[in-house]
Amino acid sequence: MITDDEKLKWKTLDERELLKTRVFTVLSRREAAGGIEGDYIALDAPDCVVVIPEYEGNFVLVRQWRHGAGRLTLEFPGGVVDRGEDPRVAASRELREETGFTAGRLDYLGEYSPNPALFNSRFFCFLARDLKPAGSLELDPDELIRVELKKIGDVIADLGSPEESHAFMGAALAFYLRERMKNELH
Repeated sequence: MITDDEKLKWKTLDERELLKTRVFTVLSRREAAGGIEGDYIALDAPDCVVVIPEYEGNFVLVRQWRHGAGRLTLEFPGGVVDRGEDPRVAASRELREETGFTAGRLDYLGEYSPNPALFNSRFFCFLARDLKPAGSLELDPDELIRVELKKIGDVIADLGSPEESHAFMGAALAFYLRERMKNELH
C-alpha cells in the first residue's frame, strides 16, 4: 500500500556533476515523483558545526568577512566537519582554532538542514561551557578572524542586524534559548 507521504517522495533517476568547487559540488538530478520528470539542482556540501561559547556572561564570537554578503559579520565560531569526523570533535577543533579556547563541557543542542531545497548538508550546534584559554588561534591561511566577547543579552538583542545576519546565528540562538527554557522549567 502506498501512503500519502510515499506519493510525495522523489527518486533520483540520474545524477551529473556540473561544477565542483572547494566549498560545494553542483549536481544536476533527473528525478521523478508521481510521473513528473525534470532537471533539478542540488548542492553537495559538507556538514558543518556551530559552537556557542559561553564565557563569564558573554558569548565568544568571531568577526570575519563574508563574501556573499560583502561585509563583516559577527558570529559564533564554527566550520566544516571533515570527512569521517565526528561533529563533536569538529566543534571542539573549530572552537580551539578560531577562538583559542577549549571547553570543559561541550553539549550537543541539535541539528538543522540549512536549506533542504538545495543543500544536502546539515549543521550541528553545540554549547561550549567551562572555557579555558588554550593558546593562540590556529587559522587557515585564508581565515582572517578577530575574536570578540559580547554580552549574551546584547547578542540576542542584535540578532538580525547587518552585523549579526548569518542565519546560523539565529538557528543556534534558537537552540540556546530552548536549552535555557528547559533548564529554567526544571
